Amino acid sequence: MSLVALVGTRLHAGETAYHSVDAMLHALSLGYGEDPLDTRQLRHVYEERLCVLPTLPLVLGWQGVWMPASVPGLALDLPRMLHAEERLDLPRRLPPAGIVREEVWVDAVLDRGAARGAYVHTRKELYSENDGLHLATLRSCVLARGDGGGGSAGLAPPALEPTPARPAEATRTRPTLRHQALLYRLNGDLNPVHASPAVAARAGFERPLLHGRCTLGLALREVLETCLDDDAAEIARVEVRFAAPFFPGETLRVRIWRDWKRIAFSADCVEREITVLSHGRVELRGAKES
Repeated sequence: MSLVALVGTRLHAGETAYHSVDAMLHALSLGYGEDPLDTRQLRHVYEERLCVLPTLPLVLGWQGVWMPASVPGLALDLPRMLHAEERLDLPRRLPPAGIVREEVWVDAVLDRGAARGAYVHTRKELYSENDGLHLATLRSCVLARGDGGGGSAGLAPPALEPTPARPAEATRTRPTLRHQALLYRLNGDLNPVHASPAVAARAGFERPLLHGRCTLGLALREVLETCLDDDAAEIARVEVRFAAPFFPGETLRVRIWRDWKRIAFSADCVEREITVLSHGRVELRGAKES
């Protein structure tokens, strides 16, 4: 089976039950609770009036085509896959616990040639099993570096808006833990490239890298604290490009631009002076009516 043959097909369907401990673990893996006296952090890691982070849908259920056995009958070069872009739409906020029904579709494959791989665009829809309400749409783009040359098909999402050229209105710096990836993978993304030095080396990296979704979650922490008083309920849409690998233990520098109901962000690795997140956008509820 080829990648192109998957375009337009439903890759996965199922149900996922999650509990308050899953929501709290997700927050803990992003560093919430490091100051147990900070009540803004505590509301994400303590069951009393628990507030779910907007990135929780990223780790519920099906994790992505980079997971072993995620695409039956298709032999992919999994270690060489890189997360390229993420778009998350949140029609409503997830409750602290529940059962979600998920459907995953392959929307497009954009071939770059045998030596350059192919972009694979998938879409995950989440619905409440209790009442059928639409909870989230997650559009992921993966660069399959070892699986190019098979042709293109389908319709990819429009290009992301570029990072603003003007100086940032706020800059925040956050160190990461050396074991951050080992903690974050407990959310369900067990891709060995984030844990095994041997697998990371086969993929061309000097050491295991941090999950792109974890890097995104860390950047969104700074956006939430800087612009929204940590009120995650305001977020209706998030999108970002994973511009370069980021490694556990490195320092993340987040640049933020605020434009009424929209917030732009990017992030650099301080130690290597390289951009790791670009084209970042957060759309707040009511933005389309503004």
